[in-house]
Amino acid sequence: MNIVIIEDEGLVADDLERNIRELIGEPVDIIKLKSVKESIAYFKKEDAPDLIFSDIQLGDGLSFEIFVAQQISVPVIFCTAYDEYALDAFKANGIDYILKPFTRETLNNALQKYSLLKKIFSADQMPQYDALLQMLTNRESQTVASVLVYHQDKIIPVKLEDIALFYLKNEITHLLTFSGKNYYPNKNLDELERLSGNSFFRANRQFLVCRKAIIDVSSFFSRKLSLNLSIPFSEKVIVSKARAAQFLTWLAKN
Repeated sequence: MNIVIIEDEGLVADDLERNIRELIGEPVDIIKLKSVKESIAYFKKEDAPDLIFSDIQLGDGLSFEIFVAQQISVPVIFCTAYDEYALDAFKANGIDYILKPFTRETLNNALQKYSLLKKIFSADQMPQYDALLQMLTNRESQTVASVLVYHQDKIIPVKLEDIALFYLKNEITHLLTFSGKNYYPNKNLDELERLSGNSFFRANRQFLVCRKAIIDVSSFFSRKLSLNLSIPFSEKVIVSKARAAQFLTWLAKN
């Protein structure tokens, strides 16, 4: 069996590969790709695999762009944090998904559905990836004015312009304001990334940073970037090597 994993976070890709090998329990060839560009180039010259696991949001775009550029008639299982609206669209198009962060059980269930997905593709019912790409692109352009947070026994709105960064710590999403207040949003980082618009950048899996909070950028080990922030913050915010070029482009435009 041949499987391709499309995921720009190395640790996530490695964890996915390890679990797939253990669950399948037989020899399997696994190729890992990190970007839209790399994936398109790969599928242009290589035979299609039996199955594809793909993140949706990659460092250089949405993975649907891959399947629009290259007609790949094999099952795709997406690893996603999209909301119910998008998930209903996936179901209608014969696409399976596992929600991030995935568990061994959800991954096993997805692998069990592989034979069913294969029938959909063999019946010449290719998902409309171009329509899904358009839908998700349009939804990503929608931003919010405030983010709802939990505070004691209340839920209160915090204006987006007052937020310096969102971050993940001990698997819990935090919000830090420019005034130093810390709250717990009612959404995960993937959802907040989509809703916060171009004024925020996803530095890595843990940090989503506002442009106004960045003073300057320093070079870091192995072509990574370290952000110097205008607010007191104990942790070092690093832009991963895979996202460094995209970050600098974003920084120059804002």
